[in-house]
Amino acid sequence: MFKEILSRLQIEKLNEMQEASIQASQKSKDILLLSPTGSGKTLAFLLPVLAQLNPELHGVQALILVPSRELAIQIESVFKKMSTGFKVSCCYGGHPTRVEKNNLEQEPALLIGTPGRIAYHTRHNNYNVETVRTLVLDEFDKSLEFGFEKDMSFIIYQLSNVNKRILTSATDMSEIPAFTGVEDAFEINYLTTKENKPQLTLKAVRAFENDKLDALFGLICMLGGSTSLVFCNHREAVDRIGELLKKNGIVHDIFHGGMEQEDRERALIKFRNASHRILLTTDLASRGLDIPEIENVIHYQLPLTEDAYIHRNGRTARMKAEGNAWLVLAEEEQLPAFIKTKPEFEKLPATPKMPPASEFVTIYLSAGKKDKVNKVDIVGFLLQKGKLQKEELGLIEVLDFTAYAAVKRNKVEEVLYHISKEKLKNKKVKIEISR
Repeated sequence: MFKEILSRLQIEKLNEMQEASIQASQKSKDILLLSPTGSGKTLAFLLPVLAQLNPELHGVQALILVPSRELAIQIESVFKKMSTGFKVSCCYGGHPTRVEKNNLEQEPALLIGTPGRIAYHTRHNNYNVETVRTLVLDEFDKSLEFGFEKDMSFIIYQLSNVNKRILTSATDMSEIPAFTGVEDAFEINYLTTKENKPQLTLKAVRAFENDKLDALFGLICMLGGSTSLVFCNHREAVDRIGELLKKNGIVHDIFHGGMEQEDRERALIKFRNASHRILLTTDLASRGLDIPEIENVIHYQLPLTEDAYIHRNGRTARMKAEGNAWLVLAEEEQLPAFIKTKPEFEKLPATPKMPPASEFVTIYLSAGKKDKVNKVDIVGFLLQKGKLQKEELGLIEVLDFTAYAAVKRNKVEEVLYHISKEKLKNKKVKIEISR
C-alpha cells in the first residue's frame, strides 16, 4: 500500500527518519518525533496515521492539531494526493465556521486543524470526539510558542478514547506537558544527525550610517534573481519595510499573521511559482510552510531567540542542499551570543543594479475545485485556447473557488487576449493578472 502512495506522491523511497517513524508506530503507543524543518515529518506521521484508519468505522478516527492555517492546508493537500479513499477535512480561522460545520456533517476519517478552530467545533459538538483514536500534535513546540496550550488542553481532555499519540517538534523537548497525555513515548531524534546537518554559509553586510534599508536594497540587488526570505521580528516591521522596498522598485510580497487568509495564500502561491522571488515575512514563515528550496535567508532584523535563528535558517540548505544565511547589521550592531559562527562579511556594490524581472507572472481564474475544475482542465484550456507551449506554462494551483497559473512573462498579455472571450468547462470565468 505504501509503495503505491509513494508513487502517487512521486517519491522514490522513504528517508531514514520516515522509516524509523513507521517502525516505531508498529511497536509503540506514543511517539515523540524530533526532526528539522524540511526533513519530511508530514509523511513520517501521515503513513502511521493511515495505518490506524479503518474503512469499516464511521466518524473522525484521527485528529491532527497544527499551529498555522498554512500547515493545516499543506497536510490536507499531501493526504489528498495519497488517494487513500478516506475523507479528510481541514478547519482553520479566516473562513466561515458554517462551511466547516457543513463539511463535518458527513464526518471525515481524518480531521486537521488549528487549535482555536478545532476547539470551536469541539465545544459545538460538530464532530464526535468519542470516535477519535489517534492524535497528532504537529510542530507542537510552535503551538506552545503561539499560546495554544489552553485550546489544546481543552480538546485533548475531551478525547477520552485516544490510544495512539504522535508529537512532532523541530526543537528538542526537554519535557512534554502532562496535558498531552503522552506517556513513555518512543523518541525518534534526528535533530543532530549528520544527514541533517545543513550545508549553510553564514554571511553578513554592514549598513552605512545605520541605514539598514539601503543595505537590504543593495544586498537584494547583489543577489540578483535568487530566491530569498527576508525575516523581520514583527508584522508592523514587515508592512513598513515592504512599503519602503516598493518605493525602491524591489518587487516582492509580504506574509504575516495579520493578513487575510486569501492574501497569505496568494503570496505563497506567487513565491512557489517564481512570480515573486522575495518574500518579506515574520517568523511565521520559518517552518511548516509548503514553499520551495530557498537560496537565501536574510535576517533583516536579528532574531530574538536561538530557536528563531535556527528555524529561520532551516528554510534554506534543506535535505543536503546548500544555502546562505545573511545578517544585515547596523554599523555598531553586535551579534547575539547564540550566533557562534563568525560570518563572512561581504562588501555591497557601490552602484546597485536592479535584479531582473521574474520569469513568470501569475494569472487568476475565478473557478476552483468546488466548480469541478482541476489542473488538467486549466492546462488544456491555456494550451489550446491560450495558444501556449508547455514550457511557457509554470505551476498551477487550484483552490476551492479560485485557481492560479504561472505563465511566462513575455506571453501573459498574449494569453489573456486569446482567452478573454473563451469559456472554461462551458462556464464564463473571470481571468486576469493576479493582484
